[in-house]
Amino acid sequence: MTHRAIHAQRLVALFMLGCLVFSYPLLSLFNVGGTVAGIPVLFAYLFGAWAALIGLMILVVERST
Repeated sequence: MTHRAIHAQRLVALFMLGCLVFSYPLLSLFNVGGTVAGIPVLFAYLFGAWAALIGLMILVVERST
């Protein structure tokens, strides 16, 4: 496999992870009445997962060049 194909596969895997992380069944687990540092749990999860995916994408893109 070429380096470019591995890079593309990792990005596709991150896309699939993002689809899983932001799917309804998983989001419903965090839709509770509590808070984390004053932020509703669902919002904290959404922004944390979003930031984690961006960080993983940065790692994949920067590591491949």
